[in-house]
Amino acid sequence: MENGFKRSILGKTGLKVGRLGLAGSYGAPAAAFEAAFEKGCNYFYSGSGRKRSGMKQAIKHLAAKGHRDQMVVSIQTYARFGFCTEIWFKQSLAGMGIDHADILMLGWHNSPPSNRLMDFALGMKAQGLCRFIGLSGHNRSLFPELAQKDMFDLFHIRYNPAHRGAENDCFPLFETKDSPGLVTYTATRWGHLLQAKHMPPGESPLNARDCYRFSLSDPRVNVCLCGPRDMDQMQAALTALEKGVLSPEETERITRIGDHVHRSAKGFFG
Repeated sequence: MENGFKRSILGKTGLKVGRLGLAGSYGAPAAAFEAAFEKGCNYFYSGSGRKRSGMKQAIKHLAAKGHRDQMVVSIQTYARFGFCTEIWFKQSLAGMGIDHADILMLGWHNSPPSNRLMDFALGMKAQGLCRFIGLSGHNRSLFPELAQKDMFDLFHIRYNPAHRGAENDCFPLFETKDSPGLVTYTATRWGHLLQAKHMPPGESPLNARDCYRFSLSDPRVNVCLCGPRDMDQMQAALTALEKGVLSPEETERITRIGDHVHRSAKGFFG
């Protein structure tokens, strides 16, 4: 179901992706991920959390049913040593019942990865263990630097109504078909945008659906990640695809709330 948000091409990877991405570290069952896949959500992001079994089971089941070519599987590692990265990556592939991932994500880098780690990542790509290499981090100034060096095929960048700095610092990097792909995360600002205690006086909290719509309303964003804990949260997230682009009135309200949350609600990354 993509009435509101059509599929996107993930930058220079050429991969066709549903706009709402699926993060598998929060506990949703396999059935939730398979239901989302039926609605056009095909970007499966597997991080390092302990609650990944639902996504792993869903990928394994969908691949066994012949859907591997329709899925974009992104596996992230926080390891800083290539040898550890390769061992863990192969274990993840085995657990999903697949022989390669589409994307190897190097996670939480606020400075350029070491040459040794990059050599291992490129070696894994040469082996056919992954097709593309991406990077995530919280240092917005790093992404333009790496984009100029043409080191990565896509980036995961923090972006939400309370953290909009990426619009100026990073998003201009993603305006051509030769640009890296852009995936955004922390759409709800760690849940702060959904909590009444963080709202301006007289305002009701945002819902997760509209936080996803906020990110996806910028056409430069290829994918916005959601991290559901159960089937109900997954179904609620999927309604973002039906609602589509925010109206000017919705945008004004959401950014006003975001500014208030940024000023008043403490967060690990400010």
